[in-house]
Amino acid sequence: MDLPAVYPVSSKAVLIGTASAMPDDYLKSLQSGLAPAQRLSQIVEHSMCIGCGICQGIVGPEKITLEVTENGNLRPVAGDSLSHEDMDRVIDVCPGTRIDGMPDSERTAGCRTDEVWGVWHDICFCWSADPGIRHMAATGGALTAIGLYLLESGEIDFLVHARASGTHPAFGERHISRTRQDVLSGSGSRYGPTPTLLDISDIIESADRNNENFAFVGTPCDVSALRNYSRHEPRVSRYCRSILTMVCGGFMELSGTRERLAAFGIEYRDVASLRYRGYGCPGPTVVATRDGRTVSMNYLDYWGKDESTWNLPPRCKVCPDGIGDAADIAAADTWDGGSPPQHGQEDDPGVNAVLARTQRGREIMDRAIAAGYLVRGDSLTCEDLNRLQPHQANKKRAVWARFQGLKDSGRIVPLTSGLRLESLHDRNRPEFNERERQGTRRRVAEGRFSEPTPKRCRSRGCD
Repeated sequence: MDLPAVYPVSSKAVLIGTASAMPDDYLKSLQSGLAPAQRLSQIVEHSMCIGCGICQGIVGPEKITLEVTENGNLRPVAGDSLSHEDMDRVIDVCPGTRIDGMPDSERTAGCRTDEVWGVWHDICFCWSADPGIRHMAATGGALTAIGLYLLESGEIDFLVHARASGTHPAFGERHISRTRQDVLSGSGSRYGPTPTLLDISDIIESADRNNENFAFVGTPCDVSALRNYSRHEPRVSRYCRSILTMVCGGFMELSGTRERLAAFGIEYRDVASLRYRGYGCPGPTVVATRDGRTVSMNYLDYWGKDESTWNLPPRCKVCPDGIGDAADIAAADTWDGGSPPQHGQEDDPGVNAVLARTQRGREIMDRAIAAGYLVRGDSLTCEDLNRLQPHQANKKRAVWARFQGLKDSGRIVPLTSGLRLESLHDRNRPEFNERERQGTRRRVAEGRFSEPTPKRCRSRGCD
């Protein structure tokens, strides 16, 4: 099937390996005089790293390796051969230092733009047409259904996505699926560190060598990183046929997972597997231990009833794009007020709110519906999304003020474009903006935006 190239390379693409690859003068001033390894570590030390793996993926494991560090986080550790040219490219691609919205080339005729929810062609309820997949998936199985459609229709040769890690049960890992069973093995959510882009350059090399097309499913931060990389690597545009994402509320670092499990009498070292949700909407959180026990807990009992209890990493609290602004398709949970009910989760079949952001995304969604993989429900408005995802709307409005608090404190502030952050800030009440700005300054002063220099863990106690 002859499909159009997905991500045209901009004529204004930044040249790799030049000083102009640095995002802005502010970051240059912060990193002035630092060695390459220190430049990498500073991103971690300022709590901007999410462990996506793009840094290793674009320069190679001999220069940067993603490691479980001494504090249990998944972080990059520099090798001796890491150069300033390498770091220029990392900083221009890393979603801790650069996040952009939808490229102008994707804003085709008929698209609409909402200040909070970004570019879109269609918004509606959707769910998997397969009742088993719908029940097993994290919400309604829309992304699983679309991934299966793309693979089984022959539009792609393989799907790049996340599944549960085989070595760290709270983590996720990058997986390549070529069969239905492979795709289903990654169904559901991972609320732990997941290096989906750990070997992205190898994936692109393989696609080029074998003339294969693929689709990508990741977090909005992963989407930003892949979009950033496409400015440097034109083969991303050639072989990646679509990018799918979930509307993301963040994840939990290992320290938080340990605390939550301990409250239920479980030591993390005893965990064999951890299923965060699924088999209902959202379904129970289920832990299997090495000694054969299975502990099932209500999703709300594990996570709490609102975002104040989510124990998110600092980077997630200043995330400028939890909604997948630059994806072809984004799928969200659909609970009034943003939180599921306490009871009835196991019997709730689940329904996604799906945003087809690009014309390509809308056409893929329509073809998946016509082929019997996906069911379309009622159309939605952006006001509906504000009601179903209020924490996303609130964060989008607050991020620019939080960025100002970071900058006041001499911290890395990600370069952003096309995300409407400043215009949303200007529409807020001044007292709201000032409260958010001062709150971020206070958190920095309290050390909540600081991490140790990453060092690889050499003991069993880190896992």
